Amino acid sequence: MTFQLSVAELANMVDHTLLKADAKKAAFEKVCQEADEYGFKMVAINSAPVAFCKELLKESSVHVGAAIGFPLGQTTIATKVFEATDAIKNGADEIDYVINIGELKNGNLAYIEQEMTGIVSVCQANNILSKVILENCYLTDEEKIAVCEIAKRVKPNFVKTSTGFGTGGAMIEDVRLMKETVGADVKVKAAGGIRDFATAKAMVEAGAERLGTSAGIQIINEYKALVKES
Repeated sequence: MTFQLSVAELANMVDHTLLKADAKKAAFEKVCQEADEYGFKMVAINSAPVAFCKELLKESSVHVGAAIGFPLGQTTIATKVFEATDAIKNGADEIDYVINIGELKNGNLAYIEQEMTGIVSVCQANNILSKVILENCYLTDEEKIAVCEIAKRVKPNFVKTSTGFGTGGAMIEDVRLMKETVGADVKVKAAGGIRDFATAKAMVEAGAERLGTSAGIQIINEYKALVKES
């Protein structure tokens, strides 16, 4: 994807992220206000504050996104499906869930497909966007491809590079690999370590159609300045 986005179009690809364990209400109020002001696509939060943020954004077009099984992915399928269902009931517009990385490492692709099918089905039934977090820093290219091949069958809206809590974040080569594998059927979200415009631009050019970052304001302000200069 060649980078020909306006400032507003780039902003609308940003999932403005607040996933800190010690975040207080004031922090959520701030992140929601910023997302609305800058025209970001979504606030990316844990599932507990979903109802609070949904109320704050009830007059806004900004989505509320709940992180499920976050950040380790080490809960059962039933638990993840329940958490996703509960978040949707509380107002979530989008669900980002972490796969069971251990089961992928065990070669248990049937489990990964069952898990993905369970969560994506709940999201589809409620007209909610779904994103599958691979946590690529722990995976081989073969494992990344295997999950993306499953995604081609199950049809989540996005496959996503990272939680931002692992040993590494989004890598351009991973975005390219994921996009090449899923093709036009599924979109790619890059997340983890995207802190400046140059990195955001590179991710978009590699095929990402959504960016998860807590540095969205810095990225957009940097791009605004570059657009003014040109």
